[in-house]
Amino acid sequence: MPLLEIKDLKLDFVVDDASLRAVDGVSLNVEAGETVCLVGESGCGKSVTALSIARLVPTPPARYVGGEILLNGRDVLKMSQAELCDIRGGVVSYVFQEPGASLNPVFRVGAQIKESLKLHKPLTPSLSPSDGERVSEGRVRGSYDEEVIRLLKLVGIPAPESRIKDYPFQLSGGMQQRMMIAMALASEPKLLVADEPTTALDVTIQAQILDLLRDLKQRLGMAILLITHNLGIVGDMADRVAVMYAGQIVELAPARELLRRPLHPYTRALMASVPKLSGGADRLTAIPGTVPRIGDFPPGCRFAPRCPIKRPECENSVPDLIEVESKRWVRCPFWK
Repeated sequence: MPLLEIKDLKLDFVVDDASLRAVDGVSLNVEAGETVCLVGESGCGKSVTALSIARLVPTPPARYVGGEILLNGRDVLKMSQAELCDIRGGVVSYVFQEPGASLNPVFRVGAQIKESLKLHKPLTPSLSPSDGERVSEGRVRGSYDEEVIRLLKLVGIPAPESRIKDYPFQLSGGMQQRMMIAMALASEPKLLVADEPTTALDVTIQAQILDLLRDLKQRLGMAILLITHNLGIVGDMADRVAVMYAGQIVELAPARELLRRPLHPYTRALMASVPKLSGGADRLTAIPGTVPRIGDFPPGCRFAPRCPIKRPECENSVPDLIEVESKRWVRCPFWK
């Protein structure tokens, strides 16, 4: 059984009595210990899909219209608020984009990480050495301050004993992101959702954050759902890739196969737009047009207005996501 299984998820935003479909029939699995990348331009529905996993999209204005979101076999859409509090952090944790906006500016970073520990990992009472062997998992041994320092060491923060007293503005962007990762790991989640974790960071720090996530996955055995618009980082991180466009999955494949031979025209366009270090191109390749707004999707294939291989029938018939090869799914009848 997959750790996460999204089945035919449909989510609307209600604006002025009109229902605008933001996520339209998305199905996606994440196995335990697996890294899946969700790729697409801004406005494609990636973040809304990810936030839906723990039902973090406010309702209203959002409304879950249909589908299932199964975490360890339990449907999140049918959970009570108490059950949701247990899985938020306890099963799935988030690293949001722009850490400077996610950290509370008026609290020290150590106190913010400690708050997550208090919610999900109670302190272990004083025990004799023999009793200590029977301490159950999910508890903090020692003090919360010691656990915070351990977490900061885990994510590579230098001098953690002094850094726990810092406010967010005293940290660089890379260190703020490491603090966010430490906060997400405090509850020992089974699934880490990293939403554009390298946004607004310089290239060197981006590489460090990705290396950190890759190392933590191996050491802690957790699964990662990585959301990005940059196919350039997929090859080093992902086991599988789901490409999203206008609220739908348009291609799903093992990462190496997708990067070696993209099938959907949108995936090919994304690949072509990645800057290359060699080749001598005079201009960067861009995808013409923009992602259609929610509520203004074209009647047929949603990528048709921007597609270089579109045919007359593309503007009228809605393509299905079909398995064209083993473990490869494409939403285009003309992918060959």
